[in-house]
Amino acid sequence: MNNNHNSHQEFAPGAAGTSGNLTEVEKPAISRRPGSNGHEEISSDSPPDKGAAKKRLHRTLTAGAALLVAVAAGVYYLRFVAPFQSSDDAFIEGNVIPIAPKVPGYVDQLLIRDNQEVKKGDVLLEIDSRDYETSVAQARADLDAARSQLNQSQAQVNVSKAKVAQAQASVVAAGAESQRAADDLKRYESVDSTAVSRSSFDAAQSQARTASANLDAARSQADAAEADVALSEAGVETASAAVQQAEAKLRQAELNLSYTKVTAPEDGRVTRRAVEQGAYTQPGQSLMAIVPRHYWVIANFKETQLTHMRVGQPVEIKVDAYPQHKFKGHVDSIQSGSGARFSLFPPENATGNYIKVVQRVPVKIVFDDDPDTQLALGPGMSVDPKVRVK
Repeated sequence: MNNNHNSHQEFAPGAAGTSGNLTEVEKPAISRRPGSNGHEEISSDSPPDKGAAKKRLHRTLTAGAALLVAVAAGVYYLRFVAPFQSSDDAFIEGNVIPIAPKVPGYVDQLLIRDNQEVKKGDVLLEIDSRDYETSVAQARADLDAARSQLNQSQAQVNVSKAKVAQAQASVVAAGAESQRAADDLKRYESVDSTAVSRSSFDAAQSQARTASANLDAARSQADAAEADVALSEAGVETASAAVQQAEAKLRQAELNLSYTKVTAPEDGRVTRRAVEQGAYTQPGQSLMAIVPRHYWVIANFKETQLTHMRVGQPVEIKVDAYPQHKFKGHVDSIQSGSGARFSLFPPENATGNYIKVVQRVPVKIVFDDDPDTQLALGPGMSVDPKVRVK
């Protein structure tokens, strides 16, 4: 009997020391209370759930982190985004000088290569100059002939003036002779007719008339000599004009000869070369272009971005080809009107249905310092300008 009792005690549920069973400390406390239906309700007082507390702590930390990120984003926006206006519709612009010959001819020497750096005054190519050298020689010969004709005309003027002096002397002599004959005739007329023979009186009258006629002839010769002087002086003016014309032709021939050497008008880089040695060129034909190293940026900003944009505001320029370089510049000017208004075919908003589209306005931005000459910058390259407007 004792053994059985002990045996029941060893295998009783909840016995201390039995493996796989809950101890009295680990068993939940069970309380009995009367229920609303008259029966007893059994409830257990279990410890608080640690997982729920961890979830609440995690949610709190997440909300705090989100708030911190929002505050940091707001600070970043107010400091690094709001004060700036940028546009990716921006390009480098610069002067492009087309090179064309002024005289026709075959290219005798081509002295440049593609994309070569040149200085102002450097000879780019030479046109065959033999025809133009001949024209210069002919013009010089014509000038010498014109000058010789001028000298001859001037000498003729001197001869004519000498003839005038001679004719005037003849007039004086004829006048004196006419006066003497007239005086003689008066003396014959004043004396008694019986004192002078009729033949002597007739001779005196004849001499007086002859002397008067000779005076008239001398005066006519003097007038003719003076007219000849005027004619000779007119010949001098004509010869002088011919000399000036010959000089102009010589200068033109020399200019045409100089035009056979096509030179660079500015420092820059040779681009778009379209000529080869031996080719025949015509005046005005585009042979190549020179791009000077003076650049600026044309940025097309939305009209809504111009509210606070002003001339002189600083700009940070990033060139797509050289993202590691940051260039400094400033706003030079803002175009008075949108780009669409000055396009080849401006939009006509008075017809059809109208849809409002944000317009873009070109803004000129200049570099504060000339870009590094080692960088291959040029018109048409894409840039990203950032204008500080606040």
